[in-house]
Formats: sequence, structure tokens, C-alpha cells
Amino acid sequence: MRVYVPLTLPGLAEAYKTGELGAGPFVAYAVTPGLREWYVSDDTEELEYAALGRAALASLRLLAAEPGAPRRRVVIAVDVADRAVSADPDRGSEPAAPGEVRVAGPVPLGKAASVHVDAAGAQPDVTAAAEALPAADGGDESAQSAVDGAEDHELLWFATQEIANLVGLGD
Repeated sequence: MRVYVPLTLPGLAEAYKTGELGAGPFVAYAVTPGLREWYVSDDTEELEYAALGRAALASLRLLAAEPGAPRRRVVIAVDVADRAVSADPDRGSEPAAPGEVRVAGPVPLGKAASVHVDAAGAQPDVTAAAEALPAADGGDESAQSAVDGAEDHELLWFATQEIANLVGLGD
């Protein structure tokens, strides 16, 4: 199963150094029955894109909690065994729940298929979105507009061989 793991650039650097994602169970996003119902599509590519988008929002939440991290959302697409993934059916009605799964972890970074990262030009909008997230969660429409501004930026696709350069450890 392909899952999308939300990270920050420091989290990506740590995964690169250790060679694995997650020390124990960790949150990721995937095409689940709940995501299919929420997104209302049968197109697999659209559903995977929706799962990637959910992971990008989760990455934004990580950035909001990690003020020192560079303001770029990071998502790793990784293939894991179906038995390593579980979803909580009781969370179906929660706003963060569509597509959310738990991966038993850890997962070797070598299982990663790709890395998705904001372009440097997205940083002002991602910064504003991370700062506005608590107010947006509280229903503030202006703050939600700032969060949506970050979502307007497409994450760039990178091969896993480019991780060292993304985290500043490349040649």
C-alpha cells in the first residue's frame, strides 16, 4: 500500500540520517474507504492526490508545532505492506480523519517512492498558513483563507536520491 508520510525538513534530515521513517507507530495518509467517501471519486490517481494533500496539511500542522523548521511542507510517498497499516474507523467523522492511517513503523527509507516538498517561493504563504492554523481550526474564515493559500502551492516531486540535497547534506 502506498502511504503519504507528513514531515518537516528537519524530520526528513533525521530520516535520511537514520535510514528509516518513524520509531514506532506513526501517522500517514492513504487511499482508505473514508477518503473515498470524503473525496467522492473512483479515480485512483485523484484519490492518491487527495491523500497527498491530506498529508501536506498534516505537514503544515507539524510546522505550526515546530517554529524553528524551514517553512516548507514535506511529504514522503512510501510503499508498505498492507498488514503494517491500520485505520481507526471511529474517527471517520473527524475533520482530520479522511485518509489517516497508522503505520506500525519503522519503515526503511529505501521503501520510499518519492519526496514532495514546497518550492522555496511558497515559504511566505506556508509561514502565514502555519501561523493561522489555530485560528482556522477555531472557525476563523480569514485564517482559513491563509491556510488555503498554502494549499494553492503544488508540492514539487523529487526522487529519493535527491533527499541529501534537500536536507543540505549533498555534495
